[in-house]
Amino acid sequence: MDLWPVYHDTLPPLLAELMDAPALRRLDRVGMNCGCEYTDFPRFRDLAPYSRFRHSVGVALIVWHFTGDPAAAVAGLLHDAATPVFAHVVDFLRGDYLTQEATEDGTEELIVRSGEIRQVLDRYGIPVGDVVDYHRYPVADNDAPRLSADRLEYTMGNLVNFRLADPGRIRELYADLTVASNEEGAPELAFRSGEAALSFARGALACSEIYVSREDRYAMQMLSELLRDALRAGVLSEGDLMTTEPEVIRKLRADELFSRRWIRFCSLREMTVREVPGPEEGWRQISAKKRHIDPFVAGKGRVSGLYPAFGEALRAFLSQSQTEWLMGR
Repeated sequence: MDLWPVYHDTLPPLLAELMDAPALRRLDRVGMNCGCEYTDFPRFRDLAPYSRFRHSVGVALIVWHFTGDPAAAVAGLLHDAATPVFAHVVDFLRGDYLTQEATEDGTEELIVRSGEIRQVLDRYGIPVGDVVDYHRYPVADNDAPRLSADRLEYTMGNLVNFRLADPGRIRELYADLTVASNEEGAPELAFRSGEAALSFARGALACSEIYVSREDRYAMQMLSELLRDALRAGVLSEGDLMTTEPEVIRKLRADELFSRRWIRFCSLREMTVREVPGPEEGWRQISAKKRHIDPFVAGKGRVSGLYPAFGEALRAFLSQSQTEWLMGR
């Protein structure tokens, strides 16, 4: 489902013009599911296409809808512009398993280098310095477990994609949102009703479980190793990581060894789990960032405090061990 009309009923001309920049259009061929969608794991094999481009425009529309601030909306639109192929798989490649922020490096440089983006910004009188870091706009981005446009968009997108909520429910939840001062006095996307906040929080936690599921962690680790070895062998270059996934896959498939490895990666369909590694090659012990959201209810507080059962579920998730040994086949 295209959620853009849910987020805002029109596409502002400023955003429409920026969307045509090649630096952003590239993201239409970079997925949100970090390569997992290429595997045959049941959870991922039937996912609808969900690109970083669709996510980025969605973030911008959410920011525009709730703030009307062009600079903040543009910062939201551009926040993933420097995302490499397979997204956070490259964080794994760089050893950034737990914070997964390495893929944000280079955003400012990319914007400055893009003549198309700078021309649009100049035409609308928006300084480049106002849009290179969406962290400065709390509604666009903030620290976990707060709710921001970025977390809201990928959660709502995945709730639909993982069939955890239907489009009608997404529309109802979105309609309940407002901007309120949180417990620290900062503006934050917040729900008006506790019922809507709890419903969203439960869905977000279900998504969080998927993001660090054994299949997800194993797929990201194995794909990062494939990319690492392809870089070392000269089959891929560092520059290739900033192209598109179809281009990188074509290069892998053009090499006999890496074509076999890519096909093996795509055939992954089940996990074996052990407390200690087995004698075969391929066992991995993989940790990953636990993304999570504890929404704020305007004037009342966090869902975890208002609904103790959810608070317990969230704490249980955050305390889950990731020390098991994994083997995918």
